[in-house]
Amino acid sequence: MNKVYPSVDEAVADIPDGASIAIGGFFTAGTPIHLVQALARQGAKDLTIICMQVGPGNEDILQLVRNQQVKRAICNYPFYRSVSRGVDDPFEQAARAGKVKVEVYPMGTFIEKLRAAGAGIAGFYTPAGVGTIVEAGKERRHFGDREYLLELAFKPDYAFVYAYQGDSLGNLVCRKTARNYNPEMAAA
Repeated sequence: MNKVYPSVDEAVADIPDGASIAIGGFFTAGTPIHLVQALARQGAKDLTIICMQVGPGNEDILQLVRNQQVKRAICNYPFYRSVSRGVDDPFEQAARAGKVKVEVYPMGTFIEKLRAAGAGIAGFYTPAGVGTIVEAGKERRHFGDREYLLELAFKPDYAFVYAYQGDSLGNLVCRKTARNYNPEMAAA
């Protein structure tokens, strides 16, 4: 089965409103910018995006916010350049106005939620967040001498990944720092 599309626009054409999309990359390193730009042109709304960072410093993903396509953002570094530091950040403004719901996870928990989904694991326990506002609504368990929180895996509808090389079966080769979150995003 050939998994190659003739263009990025055709690759994103069937993404419906309300879809959840994992977007690889660490700031701009390894971000599949052409797919994100195609999604901005395509216009799907009420999206949940799962990515490392959304605001300034990642202008292509930020364009989805400017277009009012994003309903929810799950990330681990939401406000790279904050409004409080004098930077005009449309993502932060949308979040503060309640237009975009934001979930923030520590980097290790974030990547493990993706890795778990790729491995078919529904959830896992982590000590990260115990005793903080993060634990609200989460199962808390005691193992050994520590407390842990149950984190459920992310299972996005789609994943946008960047690769140096690929074949018609969907096998991908990531190169250097552009690897970052891309394998976990693809597997989830």
